Amino acid sequence: MTFIEKLRVAEHQNGSLLCVGLDPDPGKFPAHLREDASKIYDFCAAIVDATADLVIAFKPQIAYFAAHRAEAQLEQLVAHMRRSAPQVPVILDAKRGDIGSTAEQYAIEAFERYGADAVTLSPFMGFDSVQPYLKYHGKGAFLLCRTSNPGGDDFQAQRLSSVPGEPLLYEHIARLAQGPWNLSGQLGLVVGATYPEEIARVRAVAPTLPLLIPGVGAQGGDALATVKAGWRAEQGQTVAPIVVNSSRAILYASSTSDFAAAARVEARRTRDLLQSAMS
Repeated sequence: MTFIEKLRVAEHQNGSLLCVGLDPDPGKFPAHLREDASKIYDFCAAIVDATADLVIAFKPQIAYFAAHRAEAQLEQLVAHMRRSAPQVPVILDAKRGDIGSTAEQYAIEAFERYGADAVTLSPFMGFDSVQPYLKYHGKGAFLLCRTSNPGGDDFQAQRLSSVPGEPLLYEHIARLAQGPWNLSGQLGLVVGATYPEEIARVRAVAPTLPLLIPGVGAQGGDALATVKAGWRAEQGQTVAPIVVNSSRAILYASSTSDFAAAARVEARRTRDLLQSAMS
C-alpha cells in the first residue's frame, strides 16, 4: 500500500485521527528510567505498545534520538513498530531541506535506513530539494506549510508581492503541493493546530492532501476546531485525511512506572475527542 492508503486503513481500523509523536527526552522519563539515554528504545516501545490500537500514525522526531547518539535505537524502534503495529504508518519527523544531491542522501536515510513511510521536509529551497523523496514509490512527504511556532509568521504569513490578491507564502506552498509538485501523489502539508482558521485556508487550496497537524496537547491547539477545519469526508469516506499529533501530553502523562498505562489513557481521551468532532 502507499502511504496515504496506509493512513486511510489506520484511520478506519483504529477509529482515529491521532498521531503520537515520539520525542524522547531522558530528562523527562519516569523516575526509574530518568537521565538514562540507553533506555530511549525501552521507553518509546512501551508507549507504542500501549497506544498502537488508538492511533493513525506514529511520528518519531529524529533530533531526540540523534542528540543522544540513539540512532540505532530509532532503527530498533521502527523495526519493533513493524512487528507489533504493522497497520500503523511511521512518519519520520526530520524537516530536511537541502540541495538535490544531499536530499538524495537524506531520502536514503529516511526510507532505507529507518524504513519510514513518510518524512517531513522543508520546501524553502525549492522543488529540487523535494524531488528525490518522490522517487520512492508509495512513500509520503509532508512539506512545512503553516507551522505552529510563533516565528512562523516571519516568512509563512508574508505575501509574495505587494500586488492585491497575491497569496501568502504558505498558501503558495499549498498550491504547489496540491498541483505541480505532487508527482508521486503522496505529498501532504504540515499545518499547526494553533491556527485553525489557516488550516481551513490551506484545506481550501489543497482539498485532497493529507495534513499533519502538530500543536494539540501541550502546545494548546484546539482539537475540535482543528478537525472541523481540516478533515473532509463524502458519503462516509474520508476525502482529505488529517493526522493530528500530540507528543508531550501523552509521553509524559505520568512520571512513575505506570507511564505506559497513563499514556494510553491520555491517547484514548485525545482520540475520542478528535472523533467527536467528526460527527
